[in-house]
Amino acid sequence: MSYVPPHLRNASSTTTTTTTTAVTRPSSTGTLDNINHHHHHNNNNNLAFSNSHSNTPSLFNVSRRTSAAPPQSRITAVPDTVFPNWQPSERVSRMNPDMIEEVRLRLNLDVTVSSDSPAAPGPIESFNDMCLNPSIMKDIAYHEYTRPTSIQAQAMPIALSGRDLLGCAETGSGKTAAFTIPMIQHCLAQPPIRRGDGPLALVLAPTRELAQQIEKEVQAFSRSLESLKTAIVVGGTNIEKQRSELRAGVEIAVATPGRFIDHLQQGNTSLSRISYVVLDEADRMLDMGFEPQIREIMRSLPEKHQTLLFSATMPVEIEALANEYLTNPVQVKVGKVSSPTTNVSQTLVKVSENEKIDRLLDLLVEEASQAEKCGHPFPLTIVFVERKTRCDEVAEALVAQGLSAVSLHGGRSQSEREAALHDFRSSSTSILVATDVASRGLDVTGVSHVINLDLPKTTEDYIHRIGRTGRAGSTGIATSFYTDRDMFLVTNIRKAIADAESGNAVAFATGKVARRKEKEAAAAHKEANIALSRHLGSGAASINIEDKYRFMITATNSKREGAADSAWDD
Repeated sequence: MSYVPPHLRNASSTTTTTTTTAVTRPSSTGTLDNINHHHHHNNNNNLAFSNSHSNTPSLFNVSRRTSAAPPQSRITAVPDTVFPNWQPSERVSRMNPDMIEEVRLRLNLDVTVSSDSPAAPGPIESFNDMCLNPSIMKDIAYHEYTRPTSIQAQAMPIALSGRDLLGCAETGSGKTAAFTIPMIQHCLAQPPIRRGDGPLALVLAPTRELAQQIEKEVQAFSRSLESLKTAIVVGGTNIEKQRSELRAGVEIAVATPGRFIDHLQQGNTSLSRISYVVLDEADRMLDMGFEPQIREIMRSLPEKHQTLLFSATMPVEIEALANEYLTNPVQVKVGKVSSPTTNVSQTLVKVSENEKIDRLLDLLVEEASQAEKCGHPFPLTIVFVERKTRCDEVAEALVAQGLSAVSLHGGRSQSEREAALHDFRSSSTSILVATDVASRGLDVTGVSHVINLDLPKTTEDYIHRIGRTGRAGSTGIATSFYTDRDMFLVTNIRKAIADAESGNAVAFATGKVARRKEKEAAAAHKEANIALSRHLGSGAASINIEDKYRFMITATNSKREGAADSAWDD
């Protein structure tokens, strides 16, 4: 049966036909010991199965006829989901609580569970001790993975044991493999898919680029499994190819929420066999307005499923989403969320607006000259700008100066975006000029320098941008141009750097609510400065801030300000 969105479910139309399929819903026979959290408490779950029977129209028993929809036919019973009683190696099983806590401290892991939930599995520092399928182990060895990262060491045992997981770690920490490897293991335990079956596992991601990165990771760890099929379901690409793959049956779908719902509406796939769900970069998906689509998919899943939610930050919106759709989750944090680290050197440079591009050219030409003198390639650099049109303008100016640059923004076609990323990843292009489409989820190895030609509006967005460098333990440089209008954000940045250098813990509030409050405070700060300037008359300084921020003000002829060795990762 075809999926129908909420606003069409009760609509009466000559083009809509109601069909009810009476099929007995199979019983759930999962074997996970002592944990009943797979029987999720979604309010609409009894209506969500494509093989459920009800007198009330549900999302799967109302079919909107379209030319793309397959012929309606009687749906066969859905095979039972299998949750194997996974166990690690005997050596790991013998670890006592004190030993587990010692490993967590060494890996900088913070693990919490609710008081009425079983203890979380301990971290495992060897892939061999995870007792994975031999084909997966073969592919891990092929890609020369030696030891799990901190998030992998803890998240993988939790996922393999069938528990729901709320994971928080910066991008570049190995999160994708942390959910991909257990996902493949889970799919291998399920009854084979049949033509017309929906996927067994679903990964939702905010952007096409991130979805493509995830699919590559899935393929990397399933290269020895010819029978395991994956479909990438994103906008901006050939929907016919996606339709064909989904109807033929795939084990894993990696998708952006909007395009996946398009395929549900057309009857190209279903949710009836999904038992492993990942929400990756969930904070970014909420930022981009995907919350209605996420909720629509989540509340329509089969009752028996496992959910993993990964987020680079932990705003209140993510906690609310987790409380609603995760049952007794294990919460794992690596390090401090949204706090400074020491692997990115940050420099703030005050310039006037019309000087920015010239100063950028000076900076990059000088870097090119230094690289050439040392016989080194030009370091991979991302330049962030505010608007799409400015993105192209800056890239053209860099190319005209003899530099290798390409632009990336939402106004470019999917093929153009893929080509730009391919050229940047392969180092055939050294400079990527981008809007915030590249600020999260973009994982490019070896980015040495992030330049904010235009500063973002909030601290959280700044954190994500400079987090494109200094990844996975490497070091990086972040240079930010700012003008008087950016002083509120610059004040926050400088104060955070000073606190970090003093050894004080710093963590920023994140999410929509926090960003809205910060924007309101910035607007109030600006209004206060304007009022004060008017009061002091034309001789007053062009920018005035509160006394507690005055240490931020320096002479306007200062060329470089605030070099500091500190960083914030997302």
